[in-house]
Amino acid sequence: MLFLEIVFWASVALLVHTHVTYPAALWAIVRLRGQPGARAPDVEPPHVSLIVAAHDEEAVIERKVRNALALDYPRERLELIVASDGSTDRTVELAREAGADLVLDLGRGGKIAAQNAAAARTRGDVLAFSDANAFWAPDALRRLVAPFADPRVGYVCGQVRFTTAGGSNEEGTYWRYEMAVRGLESRLGGITAGNGAIYAVRRDAYIVLDPSRSHDLSFPFELVKRGRRALYAPDAVAEERMVPTLRGEFARKRRMMSGLWGIVLRDGMLSIRGYGPMYAFEIYSHRVLRYASWLLHLVTLATNVALVGQGAVYRVTLAAQAAFLLGAALAPLLPLRPLRLARYYVLVTASVGLGLWDRVRGRVPRAWDKAEGTR
Repeated sequence: MLFLEIVFWASVALLVHTHVTYPAALWAIVRLRGQPGARAPDVEPPHVSLIVAAHDEEAVIERKVRNALALDYPRERLELIVASDGSTDRTVELAREAGADLVLDLGRGGKIAAQNAAAARTRGDVLAFSDANAFWAPDALRRLVAPFADPRVGYVCGQVRFTTAGGSNEEGTYWRYEMAVRGLESRLGGITAGNGAIYAVRRDAYIVLDPSRSHDLSFPFELVKRGRRALYAPDAVAEERMVPTLRGEFARKRRMMSGLWGIVLRDGMLSIRGYGPMYAFEIYSHRVLRYASWLLHLVTLATNVALVGQGAVYRVTLAAQAAFLLGAALAPLLPLRPLRLARYYVLVTASVGLGLWDRVRGRVPRAWDKAEGTR
């Protein structure tokens, strides 16, 4: 029983660390160091190529092009490229009519393939990327590229704010927590992941990825290994419509997570070579343990069941786990906020494990489809 107790408490400790003590440790380190957020010097803005990968986006592509061209950024220093990934609607036609500088009518190969093709045609010193349904604040591009005044910076991610008219998805709550953590990471070792709505990479640091990979997960740690910095610019804001239902969010996450494991297991995320001590701490605390949470929860539950006769503490912990799972199960019937949050956590955590199962079965999609309700 001693072995089971060690496994149980170790699993509990790792779960608490990745979700609670890790952010608290970052906050404490930042306070102790007294480091202000990085402030870039006033320099001439760089030439930027803004790339929008799109598949069947006729509903939003005109608005997206107009939004990009209306940014508070010197027009002569901005190149707008729309890369259509095998669109079968009027995406290409409408993007051209709206005034995009270059529209690539590509065959269906997936988002990364479209971005790779567009990056090869760019003229800018900095490559910025956005989703077709993400609309940037007027000053977003200036704020996004400002950190590149520091030659050590290779990647910068902005802030995405989700808008919704209601629904059961609690993704917005998660992102507020996630952005707070990234703000702390950015002031220390650097961020460990980005988002597809608003980010940029120095052109000479761009990495051509396999179509099954992801800029969001690969670029930050890959560039840190190459001696660059990966930062978060919270004032560079984009808005994107959130998947309205938790069921839709679960399906989206599961698709994303099926490609995650190639990045973790094959692309060197687990190798600390090239990481400084702080960034290694961030990667293992924020990424590796977060992705292992589904397994840690299963181990915690199984060992708790085996230990339930070993004392009152194990009966209490098992009751707590059962209550949490019951609350998540009841959320569709009792749509109370705490229950919806519990359900969101359970399903999103499960999506990582199911994504691994999909990968084992060879079901890793290279192409992507729009999540229902996000346009």
